[in-house]
Amino acid sequence: MADARTPDPIPRHIAIVMDGNGRWARKRFMPRGVGHKAGVDALVKVVQAAADRGVGFLTVFAFSSENWKRPEEEVSGLMGLLLVALSKHLTRLKADGVRIRIVGDLDSVSEKVRNALLDAQANTVDNSRLTLTVAFNYGGRWDIVQACQKAVAAGLSPAQLTEEALSRHMAMAYAPDPDLFIRTGGEVRLSNFLLWQSAYAELVFTDCLWPDFDATELDRAIAAFARRERRFGDVGSSGEGEGAIGADLIPKE
Repeated sequence: MADARTPDPIPRHIAIVMDGNGRWARKRFMPRGVGHKAGVDALVKVVQAAADRGVGFLTVFAFSSENWKRPEEEVSGLMGLLLVALSKHLTRLKADGVRIRIVGDLDSVSEKVRNALLDAQANTVDNSRLTLTVAFNYGGRWDIVQACQKAVAAGLSPAQLTEEALSRHMAMAYAPDPDLFIRTGGEVRLSNFLLWQSAYAELVFTDCLWPDFDATELDRAIAAFARRERRFGDVGSSGEGEGAIGADLIPKE
């Protein structure tokens, strides 16, 4: 992983909270489901753009453990949209060298949805151009709890429960921690996404609603990342040490 001494203008791992689908649809006097469909189309384009720019890992918040609180009709629509999206786009993603991985509590979703997610993961297991992790029924606190449970089940004593040991049991132990954390839609919070893994991620918040997020917006976020001096707790080359939270709010032009 790059640090303050070896800066890399392209983040190895980007995490995205894809926010704003409903507001995008409302602005157009359309049902929220239309916004979610447009959000899927945006994701496919951003996956391609990230791969083209040499990003190795892209992780997206598709459905949080809190999203079950939404109206039943909307949740049902999201599940149906997921099935349609996988059917429509999986072949192309596989051909483009994208490996799909799923993280989250799949025990709580329907068998049909669970099987579709796991099949997408199995069908792309040999790809290595870009790893697309879909966080589905995921929560950062859930992730930490399940890692602790696995560590205890593995017989680790309190003295053995180090950061490194716990990291090996996190849902995304296969990936480096995110370098760049993007949230669209103008909200400025993490919303229980990758809490453990994002400890030193550079945060970029944009007013752009997710269906409007494209390669140009991705480039703007990467450019903001490239301007940062990543210190990881050190004083860095400037000698100023850690100051205010490194988060840019990039307005929609």
